[in-house]
This record gives sequence, structure tokens and C-alpha cells, in this order.
Amino acid sequence: MRARHKLLVAAGAGATAVALVAGLTGAAYAATLFSDDFNDGNYTGWSKSGGTWSVVTDGSGTFEQSANSSELARQFTGDSGWGDYQVQARVKPLSYNGSNRLVALAARASGATKMYRLALLNSGRAELQVVNGSSITAIGGAAMAVSTGTWYTLRIEASGSTIRGFVNGSQVASGTNTMNSAGRIGLVTAYASARFDDVTVTTGGTTPTTPPPTSVPPTTPPPTTVPPTTPPPTSPPPGGSTLYVSPNGSDGATGTESNPTTLTSAITRIAAGGTIYVRGGTYNLAQTVTIAQGNNGTSSARKKLSAYPGETPVLNFSAQSEDPANRGFVVGGNYWHIYGIVVERAGDNGILLAGNNNIIERTVTRFNRDSGLQLSRLVAGAPQDQWPSNNLILSAESHDNADSDGEDADGFAPKLTVGPGNVFRYTVSHNNIDDGYDLYTKDDTGPIGAVTIEDSLAYDNGTLSNGGQAGNGDRNGYKLGGEDIAVNHVVRRSIAYENGKHGFGYNRNPGSMTVSNNLSIGNAERNFNFDGGTSVFRNNTSCDSGSNDRIIGNSDSSNQFWSGSNGSRCSSYTGSLGWSFAADGRLVVTLGGRVVTL
Repeated sequence: MRARHKLLVAAGAGATAVALVAGLTGAAYAATLFSDDFNDGNYTGWSKSGGTWSVVTDGSGTFEQSANSSELARQFTGDSGWGDYQVQARVKPLSYNGSNRLVALAARASGATKMYRLALLNSGRAELQVVNGSSITAIGGAAMAVSTGTWYTLRIEASGSTIRGFVNGSQVASGTNTMNSAGRIGLVTAYASARFDDVTVTTGGTTPTTPPPTSVPPTTPPPTTVPPTTPPPTSPPPGGSTLYVSPNGSDGATGTESNPTTLTSAITRIAAGGTIYVRGGTYNLAQTVTIAQGNNGTSSARKKLSAYPGETPVLNFSAQSEDPANRGFVVGGNYWHIYGIVVERAGDNGILLAGNNNIIERTVTRFNRDSGLQLSRLVAGAPQDQWPSNNLILSAESHDNADSDGEDADGFAPKLTVGPGNVFRYTVSHNNIDDGYDLYTKDDTGPIGAVTIEDSLAYDNGTLSNGGQAGNGDRNGYKLGGEDIAVNHVVRRSIAYENGKHGFGYNRNPGSMTVSNNLSIGNAERNFNFDGGTSVFRNNTSCDSGSNDRIIGNSDSSNQFWSGSNGSRCSSYTGSLGWSFAADGRLVVTLGGRVVTL
């Protein structure tokens, strides 16, 4: 049996890097270390210290501690070596037994009674605390009404000695403390019962505090220097028309920072060249959010929809049923720049990109019930000039997307009806039930456009983060075609790692693809599977494959394919996988702690 590689998405030290930039500085940005939504009905991997815990249903699976008579009830998970990271969870207090009781989220826990925790106290306060045995010290806090039966989103950011706490996207405390530099995460109650859900841990103690950089257009090569940034916004940010939205905004509000509007209202009101700042927190949505066709910016004045600097807005569509009509976020307009949002639990695609000349940057699409981010026409039967073209997907992550039959939910899916010029750069697709990248083609009213995938990563596709699998899933890293239609895609400087079937596969695409400088390791069947076509292969490396690679096309000695044993290059590509996004958005990948360059 082949040895399997341990997967670790590492904070700080570890990053899967398709490109190495000398002298990178700044914290890595939001690579997922851990997530648990308890929808699998269990809490495997958590360790208990007190209390009565079980998974119950509250719209979806949630983790409940039901004994409000317990002095302290705790559950811990994660790695004791985790240092700089963010942990976020939804928390619902159910009951308090007495006064000054609490429910809390914990970070950097080095023991059952040594941690940082962000607590909701029934005295009407949110407090960021240092717990060291029986000594409890407040770093800071804020008065707030805490109601039982209400969900709150708690987040702790730990970066060096700086610890910050957020409730519903708003900072309630910040300070410095050197007690613990690393540790696990935890869920805590003290003489209280509560429910916990949607626990996520991401790398980087603090997210970048500058607004999103202006991204490179799809047709230009990757930048060689850190893109310029503009200073953080004041109130309001300088230049252009600006609107603010928040989870508690109202349609008729002015959209100022102190009087925020809703996301759907702001989308219809923003002018070309303007920016919509989306405040942090969870937006619980039942209806698709749509940027309609005709709602366009221009090449010199894009419309921007951006996470507010330092905050993470989560568009949660768990109220939707699984249905092709129930997409999460639809981008039908042209010349938009979408930055820094999380889209989760939609009844179909998380994001459907149907417009042209858009930039989708720093997004996370997860737990959706079809592909996380799909490019396809918006209206069935629409002619080729209405197929999405010239879009750039940049520094984006898509994971744990799964449909009920396990057959269609990919991470990224530019498929079926796609125009020319679409580029995926510095993207990561992992733990999706079907494929990481699906470029399936289907004969229609015009030729399918070629897609470019570069400096990207696909790993563990076909198996969800909780270990779930589906027999109908194709489970490839990069599936590059279908239906015997020739499309000349470009795949370069990208990595396929331990996917459930092939790493890179032609999937009946008889075209002349450019496949160069890619690395494929430990995929269950073949690292490279090309049974037809006239594709050109240069400088590719294959290691530890399930079966011998199959190559038909123009291949020379610059490639090292698998034919039953590892070649000389493979010694450089051993050890656990890690990845993160650098401050400038580049994907940094490591194997065994060594940065990978392709």
C-alpha cells in the first residue's frame, strides 16, 4: 500500500506555494486550519472536560452543552502548536444558572484552565479574558445586551502578543498578553447551557488592515512586486461614492457607516467607481443576492464590493433548500471587484459568476450544495456573447461543497457555457465532494472558451474535511474537459495533491492544452491521465502515484512522469502539505516546511 501524506494547513511556517517571492512580509491571510459545522452528527476530534455534550438539530447540526449546573464545561480541539490564528464560532446561550455566568469561545488553550476566552456574561457584558488557573483577568470588554435563544458570532484574533475579541463583527476588546503563544481552541460554559456551531480556524492573527489592492487584470502576467495599496478608510473613506452595509442594516438607510443599509439595497445604489463596504458578521439570507445584468462598472471605474478592512462578512444561506434555483450570490454584471467575503450553505452554487471582466478576490466558498464558485451563463439558452468572459478569480479558496448525490459539487467550476479569457490565479480547492476544478464541456450554441489555471492548488477532493465521501463523485484535482470537445486550456505551475482519483486529467478533451511546470503527488489513481489529444507537456513532475501516468501528446524529457517509482525530483517534494496566502495575495505552498517553487 502506498504511504499517504499527512495533511496540515499550517499557520505562519507552512504554506503550499506555487510561487516563492523573496522577502515576503506580513501575516498570511485566512487559510483554513479547521472547520466543524456538526452536520455529520458527531463531534469526533473534540475532547471533553465537564458538562453534558451532544449534537442536536437547530436548523442544522449544532453542538450543545445542556447542563447549566456544571461549574465549568469545556470542549477542546486543534493543535497545541497553533500560534497566530483566528477562531470564530456562532454561539447561542440557552440558560444561565445564577448571576455573572458565561458562555465563551477560547483560543490558545494550553490546558483546561489556561487560555484566552471571549465570554458572553449574563450581567450584560462581552469580555475578553485571560484564564490562568483560578485567576481570571479581563483584557477588555464592552457592555451589551446578552439574550438567551439568540445566536452571536464570536471571533478571537491572536497575533503575537496581541489578542482581540469581536462580537458580530464589532471589536469589543483588544490588548496584549504573553501568557500563551500557542494552543488549541475551545468551547466553554460556566453554570450555563449553550449551543455552538460553524467553528472555523484560519491562519493569520489579524487580517490585513488596508483596503483590497487593485488587482492585476486577467490578461496580464502575475505581478513581480507587492501591488500598491491605498490607506485604510476614514469615516467615510476618501474618494468616490461609498456605501456601508451590516447584518442589521435596513433597506431605507442612508448607507453611511453610522446608518448602514442592506447588501441588496447597496448593490442597486452604488455608482461606477464606488465601493460597498460589507461589515463583519453573519448575514443570514434566504433569497439569492444578485448583481443583475446591466448593473455594470467600467474598465476605468469598477464597482467594488469589499469586506470592511479587518473584518470577515459571512453570507449564510442555510435557510435555502437544495435546489438549482437557490444560488447564493450571483454576479451578472460587468466590471465588478468582489473582495473578502465568505459565501456558505447555499442551496446550489455559492457564487455564480455570469458577467464579464470581473475580479473575484480573497473569497471563500464553502459548504454549498453545488459547486462553490461556478462560471456559466445566467439564462438557459443565452447566446455565446452572454457567456462569462475575461474574469479573474484571484487568491480564493473553495472547500467542502457537497450536493446530496455527491456528483456535481466542485470547488471551482468554469464549465458548460464559458467564454474566453477566464483566469484562476493563486486559488485553492480542497475537500469538495466531486472535483477540485471542473472544466467539463458540453456542445451548445458556440465554442467553449479556454480557461487558464495558474499557481493554484487542489488537494483531498472527493473527501470532505469530516471524512465523508460519495460514490458518484469523480474526485479529480483538475478535470479538464468532457464530451470529446477540443478546448485548449492552459494549466501551469499548479499542484495536485492526494485527490481521490486523478491529479490532472483530460476527461475526453482532445484539444491541444498547455500543461507545464505542474506537480502531482499521491493521487489515488493517476497523477497525470491524458488518453487523447495533442496537448503539450513540459517540466511536469509526478511522484507517488497510484498507477502509471498516461500521456498522449507532445511530451519530452523535461517531464518526470510516474512509471512505477519516484524519479530524482521527488526527494524535494516530501513531507506534510501546508499553504497560506501571503500579504500580497500570492499562494505560498510548503511540503515538509520547504517552500515549493515550480
